[in-house]
Amino acid sequence: MTTTAEMIAERTQRLLTEDNGLLFGQCVTAVGWVGGSIPPLSEGDGIVELSMADVAGASIAVGAALSGRRCIYVIRYQGFLWYNAASLVNYAAKSKFMWEIPCPIMVRSISMDGSIGPVASGSHHGMVGRMPGLAIAAPITPGEWSDVFDWWMEHDDPIYVSESRKSFTVDYELSDGSHPVPDVTLIGIGASRLNMAEVQSNLEKQGLTVNIFHQVWLKPFVASSRLLESVVASRVCLIVDSDFEDCSIAKTIAFELMHASRKQVHVLGLEERAAGFSAASDNTTPSGHKIFQKVNSLLQVKECENDGD
Repeated sequence: MTTTAEMIAERTQRLLTEDNGLLFGQCVTAVGWVGGSIPPLSEGDGIVELSMADVAGASIAVGAALSGRRCIYVIRYQGFLWYNAASLVNYAAKSKFMWEIPCPIMVRSISMDGSIGPVASGSHHGMVGRMPGLAIAAPITPGEWSDVFDWWMEHDDPIYVSESRKSFTVDYELSDGSHPVPDVTLIGIGASRLNMAEVQSNLEKQGLTVNIFHQVWLKPFVASSRLLESVVASRVCLIVDSDFEDCSIAKTIAFELMHASRKQVHVLGLEERAAGFSAASDNTTPSGHKIFQKVNSLLQVKECENDGD
């Protein structure tokens, strides 16, 4: 089956060769072609190698998209969004509303877990989530990425795609849980979703039933009836994200779910500290073991509350 990286490359090639699109980024045609997610095309085909000036590149890509051409802007390390975000959130996201000029740019912002340091590491979709006018998705599988691409091709709005390098080799699809009365509902965002099967297996060994929901669209967030029913029926509901917990999209989703379900919804994300370069100082997506421990901790609290009643 096609991998996520191959799907991205395939859709990108069609955009450049058939739909007059452009792709911008730093070192996108260097060794590896961004994990095989960039088609082996040339500048004449629409690939634009940007200079290493981190602030200017996004503005160049936004300017090209304002001309009416669909543009993909690749941020190789999602942490660099702190340098790149100004023109994306202050021009691309506002142009259609303020001046009725669409800016059909897709931002491919790629996160990495581990050994990449305090600036480049982690997911940071929370920082762009505050700005109106910018849709946000976090696909992991080939099918999800293709669906997100289809949405973008059908609209003239900018979209921020929060990716993970870990997803590039994924060659399967993921489905949501279907237990009518689960003990635990887990909602995964980003690379955390790749750890959910391990968590489910360990919880089921304890005799627990688990529903896993794979949240692709972060903004706008629309809770399905199936998700709400699972949250209401569960003893514990936990959202796991690859971004920081505080001021996060995960907490916004938890807030919406709590109001809709009248149940507590908890959040687990990156630890509240800067990452280093060593294994001991890394700050990575919660592991399966860490998620498992968090769920059991919440279950214990729930049992104590019930005993108190």
